[in-house]
Amino acid sequence: MGIDNLLFCFIGIWVSFVAKAYHQKNEMAAEIEQQNKRLTLYAAEIEKMTLLEERNRMSKELHDTLGHSFISLIMSLDASIALLDRKPAEAKDRLIRLRALTEQNLDEMRNWVHEMGDEDSSLTQQVEELVERFREHTGIVLNSSLVGTEPLLRFEGQQAILRVIQESFTNALKHGKASQLDLELRFSESMLQLIIRNNGKPMDKLEYGFGLTTMNHRIEQLGGSLRVSSKEENTTVTEVRCEIPLKGVMRYVQN
Repeated sequence: MGIDNLLFCFIGIWVSFVAKAYHQKNEMAAEIEQQNKRLTLYAAEIEKMTLLEERNRMSKELHDTLGHSFISLIMSLDASIALLDRKPAEAKDRLIRLRALTEQNLDEMRNWVHEMGDEDSSLTQQVEELVERFREHTGIVLNSSLVGTEPLLRFEGQQAILRVIQESFTNALKHGKASQLDLELRFSESMLQLIIRNNGKPMDKLEYGFGLTTMNHRIEQLGGSLRVSSKEENTTVTEVRCEIPLKGVMRYVQN
């Protein structure tokens, strides 16, 4: 009797253990299913946020790039139209160069849309090319100064600086009616500094529209700051000043 009771006791304990394990297994399966649902919802939310961020990024790229390109094209077309009757040969030459510029802008747009930025191209080189094209096709007086040794910069850092330059040039011509631009890009040991000045009409009130807001957002994302000021003394000077810590844009950061 004692052995039978002991055996039944062990059987009861074993059945209880199995039942408890089965119950825990069901609870775990329910918890895993709940976790999977939450992960699915989270993934869908992340995808939605990523798409929204990408859409916003592309809208900024298109705004900055197209605005800059079309200002150059419009000014070149105006100059060509003015020369058609008086100097048809010179007008034809301008139109030929204008077509080449348009084709080049199209190629650049394709690269930006497909994110095919050239990692081997330095920011300094791209700025020099941008300045040369802008100077040639608008006829504006544009002085540039590139100081210091450029480190290896990430693609997004290069693009942010280029967009700020393009937007500043575009605003100076479109809104300020400037006749002269001065650009300074300076590299120190720890800082990248960009200064763009123009002699256009002073700004009575600084309003952050889409262009300036986009410029400011680009620089803040890199840990930098952007300031726009306008003053009128002997001459009017409107200045865009941008400072970015190099650690925020360098491709490789050494400890």
